[in-house]
Amino acid sequence: MSGRGEGEGKGNDNTNSSEVRKDRVVTTVEGMPINEPFATQRVGQHGPLLMQDSSLIELLAHFNRERIPERNPHAHGSGAFGYFEVTDDITDICGSAMFSEIGKRTRCLTRFSTVGGEKGSADTVRDPRGFSTKFYTEEGNLDWVYNNTPIFFIRDPAKFPHFIHTQKRNPQTNLKDPDMFWDFLTTPENQVCIHQLVILFSDRGTPASYRHMNGYSGHTYKWSNKKGDWHYVQVHIKTDQGIKNLTNEEAMRIAGENPDFCQKDLFDSIEKGNAPSWTVFIQTMTEQEAKRLPFSVFDLTKVWPHKQFPLRRVGKLVLNENPQNFFAQVEQAAFAPSNTVPYQEASADPVLQSRLFAYSDAHRYRLGPNFNQIPVNCPYASRFFHPAIRDGPMNVNGNFGAEPNYLANSKQYQFLQQERPIQQHQEVWAGPATPFHWATSPGDIDYVQARDLYRKVLARQPGQQENLAHNIGVHVAGARPDIQQRVFEMFARVDKQLAADIRKECSAASSGSELRSKL
Repeated sequence: MSGRGEGEGKGNDNTNSSEVRKDRVVTTVEGMPINEPFATQRVGQHGPLLMQDSSLIELLAHFNRERIPERNPHAHGSGAFGYFEVTDDITDICGSAMFSEIGKRTRCLTRFSTVGGEKGSADTVRDPRGFSTKFYTEEGNLDWVYNNTPIFFIRDPAKFPHFIHTQKRNPQTNLKDPDMFWDFLTTPENQVCIHQLVILFSDRGTPASYRHMNGYSGHTYKWSNKKGDWHYVQVHIKTDQGIKNLTNEEAMRIAGENPDFCQKDLFDSIEKGNAPSWTVFIQTMTEQEAKRLPFSVFDLTKVWPHKQFPLRRVGKLVLNENPQNFFAQVEQAAFAPSNTVPYQEASADPVLQSRLFAYSDAHRYRLGPNFNQIPVNCPYASRFFHPAIRDGPMNVNGNFGAEPNYLANSKQYQFLQQERPIQQHQEVWAGPATPFHWATSPGDIDYVQARDLYRKVLARQPGQQENLAHNIGVHVAGARPDIQQRVFEMFARVDKQLAADIRKECSAASSGSELRSKL
């Protein structure tokens, strides 16, 4: 039975108006044609429903299961397809096929996102932005899982879940909580966040659109050429549209008027043919240069000085194609730093090392263990062949048929030997298993770059020092007085005038809040 009879809810009958197209005939999930989409099987016209109406049961059951777990964090995002094109030769640094010749193009998918908000939250709020790109290369899928800031709040991976909890909602009130936010970050051992806070609470923390912001690897990576030479590398993706930011008040106003402002801006721009683009640069560092740094090359809270390690151009990232289905192509996209290709690998950065596991594991939870079989995640430009990785829920790729499910067999599977020679000189690690994290109390070196950003960079931009103090003061005004005091003391180590200005802005915001509460 089709589950659809004559009666109320009869759909439009278009079968006589034109030739029937089989690919447009509505069916059940098993392929049986449906002739009445809105009629239900009942006892008479006004009696109860019948359980045998399998089409209705199927529709309701699937509706109950449409949603999947949202990302934690980076839930609210937007995406687009495009390509990466090589403009400059860097084969002396990296032997990956995607960089093999000038003019070579590699198809890609980029997803932008906020960090702390839920899927339905506003995308103009003050928050770091995710900037992740999946390259469909001939050597496999490569994921650059980056942010729009060159550094991060923490450098010890065990702190990450705790930090993200403070960026979300209070477990009792279910409200965003300034106490949680500032209590964690002003704890002495967590004040390495100071550099990121100066960036976040400047107007760079509220970019005007995804098209008008940069992307950064943040982490140190390790790239090698086909001779076996290797370098530490950081990647910079600089917008060709120019940097544009919003003030705190503009960002809040737009968040209320159009919570999906950045998503709409990206989609509409591409739809009109105004494809946004970015120029990709790298910084490189030798092992010996890394040893001479005043800080660890694996410290995620530090940037590499540009004078000492200048930017080197690599190519162009262009986004010129909107997704045809957001859920299938963006919501189900799975980015992970562990998705690498030959000649590009992770460094010993401990936060990066932890992400190598955490991201893929998050996808297994969110999308299922066979998430790589979802079309947007498939390495279609190369292929996937590993008969020992099989079975599991929603395995839809044939499951390798009759191939043995073990590799040491008489089938004589082939293992491709890379062109590069064995690297004779590698990092050497030796020592006891040690429970370690960075100094519990940051030293002055942890404030130097934040101080330089405030005094040397923001000072050259009219109004930016004032906006920084205002943005911090307004935000911290909602925290407890004892936490406010810790904020003032922390920023005093950056600049005493900055701390005084924050205190003044906080006092003004608190007074305004008290006045409004009395009205």
